[in-house]
Amino acid sequence: MSKIVKLELPIEPFSQSPRTNWIYLPDGYEKGHKVYPVLYMFDGHNLFYDEVATYGKCWGIKDYLDSHHLPLVVVGEDCNHIGNGRMDEYCPLKPRKIKGWEDTVPKGDVTAEWFVRTLKPAVEKEFRVHKDRKYTGIGGSSMGGLMSDYMACLYNDTYSRFASISPATEFCYKGCLKLIASSSFRPHTKIYRSFGSSEIKGRHTEMKMISALMDLSNAFTDQGCEVHNRIIVNGEHNEATWESIVPEFLHYLYPEIYEK
Repeated sequence: MSKIVKLELPIEPFSQSPRTNWIYLPDGYEKGHKVYPVLYMFDGHNLFYDEVATYGKCWGIKDYLDSHHLPLVVVGEDCNHIGNGRMDEYCPLKPRKIKGWEDTVPKGDVTAEWFVRTLKPAVEKEFRVHKDRKYTGIGGSSMGGLMSDYMACLYNDTYSRFASISPATEFCYKGCLKLIASSSFRPHTKIYRSFGSSEIKGRHTEMKMISALMDLSNAFTDQGCEVHNRIIVNGEHNEATWESIVPEFLHYLYPEIYEK
């Protein structure tokens, strides 16, 4: 049987430390010596169980992996639930002023470094996961998707697979384009990027968001990355929509785990 275990790690200088990390260990993990590919994700409390998800609905990742007996370890970092902490910690570049989030302070660079310098080594010490970038991915939604784009640029030597689900590109659109253009990418970088057609009200704004998604995707492609785009018809900005594409983005990023 698979199981979810928790790993508590300090995350200074942020508040809400130590931080809970949810670790999915697949069926068969405890019985053998196999080393597993690994996917690190943001907003870990929303990934596996409805009862701890912010809005009462999770991504259903545990149920999907269990039902298909897929050999993948998934690590989800719990976000900061205090005040504006999540927005600050998951904003990697200077943000434009957006109504309701004018006070956002970019601290995503600190979060990204923590993922690489603290979380990844701790998981590799405690669990049988691959250390090589070839088998290591990172992903998230909304601000977590924005962080995935950022880490694809800054930590491409650490991760090779990225899931940018409904990325909050509007916070740092110009900064992201500039960062992608100035970054170096290693071969075999795979990026899954998606956006729901019903995430934004108003046809004009919706088209602007889809255009921005494609602009960044094209920028990654121009740099030699392998990019898969998905526009989710009637898709909304919520966990139920993101659950619907779990099979697709996992199959795209980790095709080898589907080989019997």
